[in-house]
Amino acid sequence: MPALLQAEGLACGVDEAGRGPLAGPVVAAAVILDPRRPIAGLDDSKKLSSERRLQLSARIRLQALAWAVAEASASEIDRLNILQATLLAMQRAVCGLVERHGVLPAQILVDGQHCPSFAYPAQAVIGGDGRICQIAAASILAKTVRDAGMQELHATHPQYGFDRHKGYPTAAHLRALQENGPCPQHRRSFAPVARLLRA
Repeated sequence: MPALLQAEGLACGVDEAGRGPLAGPVVAAAVILDPRRPIAGLDDSKKLSSERRLQLSARIRLQALAWAVAEASASEIDRLNILQATLLAMQRAVCGLVERHGVLPAQILVDGQHCPSFAYPAQAVIGGDGRICQIAAASILAKTVRDAGMQELHATHPQYGFDRHKGYPTAAHLRALQENGPCPQHRRSFAPVARLLRA
């Protein structure tokens, strides 16, 4: 696989995890990498094993110039819709990065087709998590943080199997929803959950 591109200057990569699940928050991460301390093996988080994601997540936290993670809750997703909630989580992540580290990005590179409003120059990059190091790093942070949160949710609601499917609409999850009804972290506006509430 060809090496991912390193964007020039203090470019901030932004990506999310959790747009498709029926439960839990959508999580976004913002990362500014240190060009003096490159991290080998960065890639779209979906292409990496969970073990490799955790290894890279630890290195990103240690070696990046700046990083932050933020989320929009299931209730915010229901109120705003998933796209707007995703953009909100991305805005929160960038604001958190600036506030936490005091680093001002020269540009923001957002994975996908949609770009939130930022106080800095920003660009949406389709497939950016597999093309640009900063976005790949954000993808990995967002995915590992969200997966850890779903593990915690499993501890309080083990009947749904969140530790296995992370809230995605697998056959096992849909059966558990049918048998138990939704928990407070299920997204009421998503069709499989909404149908149960109308029944």
